[in-house]
Amino acid sequence: MNLAVVILTRNEERHISRALASVAGIAREVFVIDSLSTDHTVDIARAAGATVIQHEFINYARQFQWALDNAPITAEWIMRLDADEVIEADLAATIREELPKLAPDIAGVNLKRKHIFLGRWIRHGGRYPLVLLRIWRRGQGRIEDRWMDEHIILSGGRAVTFEGGFADCNLNDLTFFIDKHNKYATREAIDVINQRRQLFRRDVDLVTQEGSRRAAVTRWIKENIYNHISYRISAPGYFLFRVIFQLGFLDGKEGLVYHGLQGLWYRFLVGAKVEELELAISGIEDPQLIRAELRRLTGLAIDG
Repeated sequence: MNLAVVILTRNEERHISRALASVAGIAREVFVIDSLSTDHTVDIARAAGATVIQHEFINYARQFQWALDNAPITAEWIMRLDADEVIEADLAATIREELPKLAPDIAGVNLKRKHIFLGRWIRHGGRYPLVLLRIWRRGQGRIEDRWMDEHIILSGGRAVTFEGGFADCNLNDLTFFIDKHNKYATREAIDVINQRRQLFRRDVDLVTQEGSRRAAVTRWIKENIYNHISYRISAPGYFLFRVIFQLGFLDGKEGLVYHGLQGLWYRFLVGAKVEELELAISGIEDPQLIRAELRRLTGLAIDG
């Protein structure tokens, strides 16, 4: 196989062995870009044969692009994999069989990701399948420079879709889930404020390529409609849409917890944080001073 896998980590000792084992039969090179973990992540990754490179984290997009620019990747194809994701056996077999056969005009491969929450596959509420561009020819893919919701941008070719199991299955508890999404909400709030105020460059290259078409439509709706409605209305409305019209109620009690947290609480939290941050920077006109205040309030390395 002529495939390199890139995984970003930060204290992922619960997941990294599983992720590495899932790509062991298809990856010629594995690069773990570690954000100065304090647990056994690095030791586990090195013991499994991965090349570990440590680099200070700013956000996911910049960390991953740093990896593409600096890791000694020689393989023809690159795969993006999160530490808590798994390539299942049927998809691994498809990649092993089909990737070497792809025509030269094919530059990327979409995968259909499923989400496992509290041990249950969340099949409804618009959560499956999530079609994501996760494999591309070296030199023909980059990651969007955004604080949240970053995607791989393909250039110089078209994408195809592989069938098979590709799972996001985080083994941590609900406290971890809530803490992670609280941090996500801050980052997304920054993107919303930047959309309104143009404080720093926005990456808007996600358009109509096959692997990103659905994501592009979703983003357009979010930025041009959803973000202009009060979160007190939009968040409950989105939750009801997911649970009723997208049949989220069929996901059982685990689904109710998931859709309630991810589809209601998280969306409400993003809106509340946008409101809070907007109030804090109201009256400040200088973009540089606004960025400085947002840095102070969020702890994020916001620059121009």
